[in-house]
Amino acid sequence: MRIRRILAAVIATAALAGLGLTGAATATAATATAATATSPAESPTPGECEKGGGTVDRATNTCRGGTFDGQMVD
Repeated sequence: MRIRRILAAVIATAALAGLGLTGAATATAATATAATATSPAESPTPGECEKGGGTVDRATNTCRGGTFDGQMVD
């Protein structure tokens, strides 16, 4: 009986530890993706501007609205 309790505790601990690692990896991946998607060092393409919720202003060659608002468009 005692062995069953210990085994159950070990399995539960391993399951919780695995869940925590998975959540941390997902959060890290999401942060890295967000940082590269909105990088101000690179100009977005017209498609990226529209996917980000903006529209391309052809007169000034900038993105209006959305994620890339005010950035020059390649």
